Amino acid sequence: MLSGAGFVRPNFRKEEIPLGAGLVFFLSVLVILTIGKLIDLVSTKVFVFLFAIGAMSLVGLIDDVFGSRHASGLKGHFRKLLIDRELTTGALKALMGGIIALMVSVEIGGGTGLNKWFFILVNTLIVALSTNTVNLLDLRPGRAAKGFTVFLLVIAVFSAKGEELVYAAAVTGSLLAYLPYDLKARAMMGDTGSNVLGITLGYFAASALTVPAKIGFLAVLVGFHIFTEKYSLTRIIEENRFLTYLDMLGRSKGSE
Repeated sequence: MLSGAGFVRPNFRKEEIPLGAGLVFFLSVLVILTIGKLIDLVSTKVFVFLFAIGAMSLVGLIDDVFGSRHASGLKGHFRKLLIDRELTTGALKALMGGIIALMVSVEIGGGTGLNKWFFILVNTLIVALSTNTVNLLDLRPGRAAKGFTVFLLVIAVFSAKGEELVYAAAVTGSLLAYLPYDLKARAMMGDTGSNVLGITLGYFAASALTVPAKIGFLAVLVGFHIFTEKYSLTRIIEENRFLTYLDMLGRSKGSE
């Protein structure tokens, strides 16, 4: 469908392949969780999650369709906005992603009085930075999926179990169905897909982690963003034999 519509972009090997294939994540999760609601597997909280992944997928789709690569990184996009007075799709994605994260965090709630605002701030940062983290990983076939899986498992280990696990399972199922196309470099999930994976992590962490675990997770996210603003993640992976092995795991020779 994407190829037929001419919605293709060059990948890291300069090959023209379909972009925005990650739209399948939102569409399939919408069907799965609608059925889950009909059989009372999930509560009305599911509508907040569906709003979150739907809105972030739309923002990602806008970036995939209209985005340019004249600026990169959060610093680069906001420099364009503040100094050059140019609104890039990357800056738009960051601003809208922040608003979506804030809306979701207000709904997640937690605490009273001044504590309420502390929880909203922490949860907003977790949701927003989680979304961008997966986006930063999506530079090679399978890398975003692997990063998502690692973060998801860590969150699941430290979380207070709830129906958020059902949401995460639905997203993971759709990811597994799509993954062979990504690993073989036959399609790119794009920001349309990586945003869904990222906000799923953020929602899961903000909803299910204890306060100390949230602070620890937020520290990891902030550290990761500071690190990737200064250094090339791809270069570091390529210069480390073990990280290269993990990065290539599951990828066909044609996707190297």
